[in-house]
Amino acid sequence: MVYGKELTFSTKGFSQVADITGEVQSAVAASSLGAGIASVFAIGSTASISTIEYEPALVRDLEETLERFLPSTMRSRHSAAWGDDNGFSHLRATLMGPGITVPFRDGELILGTWQQIVLIDHDNRPRTRRVYVQVVGE
Repeated sequence: MVYGKELTFSTKGFSQVADITGEVQSAVAASSLGAGIASVFAIGSTASISTIEYEPALVRDLEETLERFLPSTMRSRHSAAWGDDNGFSHLRATLMGPGITVPFRDGELILGTWQQIVLIDHDNRPRTRRVYVQVVGE
């Protein structure tokens, strides 16, 4: 069986990290499936889905690392062509990837003790982000 649910989140951009574990778990629970996989996918080309230990110091470390690796002030052909100055956000999203797959059993996501699912909005402005969760199982 397959179940899908679209989630929305208000974000600030500039690689803001948001814990969406609870919302993904709710989608799995709503599917009424006992075991399978949940695919979590960011709709759009300037956001990523990943996992991290969601605690303030590590979240800040990730944000700062992304800024050092691909600075928001970098020049890009994309920004020059479109005038939106968000080439860096597309590159960050491409390198991190748009989604992950998480197994579940007994209706519960299988995550490590300190592992949370996060949405990372790399764009250069606030957005309403859409994330699609597709649950496949039995």
